[in-house]
Amino acid sequence: MAYVQRKIPFVGTADTNPETKAFWDGCAAGKFLLRRCTSCRKVHWYPRSLCPFCFGDCEWVEGSGKGKIYTLSIMTRAEVPYAIAYVTLAEGPSMMTNIVDCDFAALKIGQDVKLKFVPSEGGPPIPMFAPV
Repeated sequence: MAYVQRKIPFVGTADTNPETKAFWDGCAAGKFLLRRCTSCRKVHWYPRSLCPFCFGDCEWVEGSGKGKIYTLSIMTRAEVPYAIAYVTLAEGPSMMTNIVDCDFAALKIGQDVKLKFVPSEGGPPIPMFAPV
């Protein structure tokens, strides 16, 4: 099944949550920002102000945009079919995302993927991934 671009509405605004505002501002600027703890140095997803490992303070760092598919599901019964997956980022954490610009039948666990910003309706672009 071939990929067809879905219209993705952006719920709320980039200013809705002050903890994620910098992330969405980065997306609008074409940067994939992640949070890294200044104490234990671990990167985590989703963006939040305190480290989930040691409760230390965090800083924004730019991610590489590289990852591997950890698991996926292809939604073929949707009006416009799509693939949703957990991608393990090169920096360590896993994030739920969509896999875009691909033949869904060719997707597999462990496949290398790269970041792609997909425009949303009424908000900043949303980070998704495409096969390398």
